[in-house]
Amino acid sequence: MINIFEKLLDLIYIQPCYFCGSSKEDKIICSDCYKKIGFLSSDPARIVVNKKVYACCKYENIIKNAIHGLKYHKKKKLAKIIAKIMFDSREKFGLNENYAIIPVPIHKSRRKERGYNHTEIIAKEYAKHTGDTVYEKFLLRIKDTQKQYGLKTDERIKNITGAFGLNEKTENMPDKNSNILILDDIISTGATMSEMIRVLKENGYENITGYVLSMPDFYSGNLTDNDKKTIEAVCVNTDNTSCGM
Repeated sequence: MINIFEKLLDLIYIQPCYFCGSSKEDKIICSDCYKKIGFLSSDPARIVVNKKVYACCKYENIIKNAIHGLKYHKKKKLAKIIAKIMFDSREKFGLNENYAIIPVPIHKSRRKERGYNHTEIIAKEYAKHTGDTVYEKFLLRIKDTQKQYGLKTDERIKNITGAFGLNEKTENMPDKNSNILILDDIISTGATMSEMIRVLKENGYENITGYVLSMPDFYSGNLTDNDKKTIEAVCVNTDNTSCGM
């Protein structure tokens, strides 16, 4: 009933741009705002546990507002814009194969509080373009972690270690030989991505790529030597490999 009501509203009212309020184009993001998005190069944003992670855009202005609107203000329509940006960018990263998509899971307490997992919504919108399968129940957030924002590199890694586990109750699992695409909204130090890759590798998955919407500008360069040593030390202790960045 709510969906029907929303569709009727879409027919009656002009859609203003979410970011600047302009109603000239009847779009949730107008052309002028789209031009303000800072797209990143085709180089991997991170090499995490020897796996490539690609990022589409800088985490600033339009992209930052899009993530916050979807994540905290229930603006689920923004997931379509985010997914389209990621879909349109995938070719320059060489992500044209068929993938088993795994969105970064959130803990059940966080889902109850928020009502949904925003990354899961993005993944499903993205899959509408690619035809890939989303395995949203394959990995679970088994540890109710502190929010990563504001934590130092070593604190982020300790916070996220042991946070994920395979859902042994689900029968919907990708084949071991599948190309796995871990999908998230943002990457900074790579701690979350590293922990998910570690769990997947421990369970026999090797063909893994990370794909995120954004990366903060202050993380787009190299991490400090101290940050690299911290990440590497944790990865060696848990995975017996170096995770690079």
